[in-house]
Amino acid sequence: MKVVLLAGGFGTRISEESQFKPKPMIEIGGMPLIWHIMKLYSFYGFYEFIICAGYRQEVIKKWFGDYFLYNSDVTFDFRKDNKVVIHKKHTEPWKVTVVDTGLRTMTGGRLKRIGRFLDGTFLMTYGDGVGDVNIQKLIEQHRMHGKIGTLTAVQPDGRFGVMDLDGDYISSFREKSQSDSGWINGGFMVLEPDVLDYIKDDTSVFEREPLENLANDGQLVNYKHYGFWQCMDTFRDKQKLEALWESGRAPWKVW
Repeated sequence: MKVVLLAGGFGTRISEESQFKPKPMIEIGGMPLIWHIMKLYSFYGFYEFIICAGYRQEVIKKWFGDYFLYNSDVTFDFRKDNKVVIHKKHTEPWKVTVVDTGLRTMTGGRLKRIGRFLDGTFLMTYGDGVGDVNIQKLIEQHRMHGKIGTLTAVQPDGRFGVMDLDGDYISSFREKSQSDSGWINGGFMVLEPDVLDYIKDDTSVFEREPLENLANDGQLVNYKHYGFWQCMDTFRDKQKLEALWESGRAPWKVW
């Protein structure tokens, strides 16, 4: 089963770094966020990835092109025609296809553009969110219902504290809990190729008409995830993820 990663957006809300690289290539613990996502999938036995690139897609291609060098001991011998000797090679057992799906193509359009690489049920998520999602249970949920799509639903922590009100009075202040939030699209989907029929063209935003029409047709199931989930929309989100990684208690590090 192939894994599709959406990694082509501009990432304007974290412009401190996204002006130089795609948001999924912003590093957490010295490795791009997309690497963390791929490590989660490979923990569950999925090693073939299709990356829907767009903005600064050359950065993604170069990083994967040099990945084995980052993880190897290398001798550069400039005395012998710039000979390169790899002494110790350690890379992931991944097959990675990076596809330029256009600079301004919307999320649905990016998925439709890589349709030629799909050959059956596939996994898909966004390149800017991590979580300790149990991919195996997600797939089981999908197979149990037999619909076109299964989407992971999450309840994100709030950014601000909550005031409890009693009439005209404020009774207390407290941190916002998950129970105060509704369920949102957390990515980590399982999809059938028929989903491409719901996407019109490059202007299609996957989260709008395609998902809405799937839901209206009774073809979209949810998988409720009660564990950790965090997207990286802002620099504050990056700092939170970085702190968790540095503490050695990153919940998404299941490998």
